[in-house]
Amino acid sequence: MALLTALLVALSLIVRSNSAPPLDSDPVIYDLENYDEGLWDLENFAEGYDYEEIEVGTVAPPPTLEPPAIIPDSEVEAEVTQPPLPTQASTPPTLVFTAPGLFGPETGLDMPTCLLCVCISGSVYCDDAELDQIPPLPKDTTHFYARFNKIQQVQTRDFANLNQLKRIDLTGNQISSLEEDAFRSMSQLQDLLLPDNRLQALPELPKTLKYLDVSNNQLKSVGIHDEAFKDMNTLQFLYLSKNLLDYIPVPLPESLRALHLQNNNIQTLHADTFCNSHNIHYVRRDLEDIRLDGNPLDVSLFPQAYVCLTRLPVGNTH
Repeated sequence: MALLTALLVALSLIVRSNSAPPLDSDPVIYDLENYDEGLWDLENFAEGYDYEEIEVGTVAPPPTLEPPAIIPDSEVEAEVTQPPLPTQASTPPTLVFTAPGLFGPETGLDMPTCLLCVCISGSVYCDDAELDQIPPLPKDTTHFYARFNKIQQVQTRDFANLNQLKRIDLTGNQISSLEEDAFRSMSQLQDLLLPDNRLQALPELPKTLKYLDVSNNQLKSVGIHDEAFKDMNTLQFLYLSKNLLDYIPVPLPESLRALHLQNNNIQTLHADTFCNSHNIHYVRRDLEDIRLDGNPLDVSLFPQAYVCLTRLPVGNTH
């Protein structure tokens, strides 16, 4: 029995000796003072680690948002470029014209002349525009047309300071009155047309006229100034037909080329009406168009009145 016990003890010692580390290996020594040198640096731990940062908010989950609707590019452009449509209660915009040089002065109709009429390079066209007076004109107006309107008079102020006017055409209105100074100061005026109106008299006219037409009016001889055309040395065309004239307004300027007096009340002629009775050699070469038809006058009875003319006047003979 004692022998068996000794064998078991010896066997236990052998087993232990085989499982123990070899005696010649270096023992592991743990330095407790420097123990944390081999551990991870927890303060710089995030530098080498890629992680998502989570922001802690409220406990309740965020509300679910609807994704934005995708708008086509064409609708976006239309929304940007097109102004909003006015509502039914909105007030329409008021047009304010701030360029009188472009549109012309304001008329009596509260409209700029060059919107009511047509303005092209100094010419103003106001034909058949229902005008009852001369509209204010731009200062650079050179030609003015206001035919077939309802204008009844021409005042001095209508053409005041319009020093560049060369032609005025007021055909087919209802003009019965011309103020005495309506045209006197117009130093550039060449053509004045006033046919088909109701004129009984003419004011003083500028001496620069080349063309004067006052036919088909109610003009009387007493309504024309004495020697009204004497000093108009550039006048070439004088149309006085269809009026109430009793005689030819002499003396006539040498520049005259056409004289229309048909359908008046002229009954007689004189030797000095067209010629110069004191100079038998005088010849009037420019005056080639004389109309006396439609008058109570026999042109064949006054041969002495035509001796200086290159062409006989047209008129009634008996």
